[in-house]
Amino acid sequence: MTELRYVYAVCDSLDAPLASDVTGVAGAPPHLIAHAGLTAVVGHVPAEQFAETALRRNLENLDWLSETARAHQSVIAALASVASPLPLRLATVFHDDSGVRAMLEGEAERFRASLDRLRDRVEWGVKVHVETASQTGQDGTPTPTGASAAPNGGRRERLSSAALASGSGRDFLRRRRAERTERDDAWRLAETFAQELHDALAGRADDARIHPPQNSELSGSSGRNVLNAAYLVHRSEAESFVEYVNRDAERAPGLRVELTGPWAAYSFSTPPEERSEARPAAGGTR
Repeated sequence: MTELRYVYAVCDSLDAPLASDVTGVAGAPPHLIAHAGLTAVVGHVPAEQFAETALRRNLENLDWLSETARAHQSVIAALASVASPLPLRLATVFHDDSGVRAMLEGEAERFRASLDRLRDRVEWGVKVHVETASQTGQDGTPTPTGASAAPNGGRRERLSSAALASGSGRDFLRRRRAERTERDDAWRLAETFAQELHDALAGRADDARIHPPQNSELSGSSGRNVLNAAYLVHRSEAESFVEYVNRDAERAPGLRVELTGPWAAYSFSTPPEERSEARPAAGGTR
């Protein structure tokens, strides 16, 4: 069976060896290829799955993609505990070791610049969600406002002329206006809080990126996501960064602040000057 080389990340050196029980994509343990003063973390993968045509097909298979992403992430997480790696895109594959060495040599200058930028730094993720169920629809998107809103499980409530003329009709409209005002106020407060939190955290970080809001149906998180950001933080500042997030979250009733990390610096692997460029989500065989 022909085997290709799957590259997880590039490092300048490892402070300690990877744990011996770490396995990666296709169940293969990662190993190191050193060249041009850099180190590539590499695993062997079968050509039947990772050659160009097969890989293109497998990237459309969500089960295969999820399994590969989990294995990729497990190696990067293990690597981040002993180094400050530069993660490469998912499914970056070469035909053989010489192809990996050629990559290290050809992109050495860019890799070294990125590794210098990421050295001793980790990524933290911060998300802010509007948590109150009555202020969002089931999918986390705003509930329609005004008379077209659909209470009672989605069934549009229609008011007859008689009902509007009655006390119950006036009460209904008054209640709906109050709900709309409360909802709008809550979202303004949420957006203000999220902006203030982001400004404060960006000031404590070496770099920051704002990602598109999460779709609650895909993420499984409740509520409306109003901030989805990543911060590049020096390891020596990590404790104070976490303390600030936890302390600031306490002044946000009705909001849920989610902190994740520390991670390898996935969101910052691309140099700032290149981030506006469209880049494919996955690599390919070279």
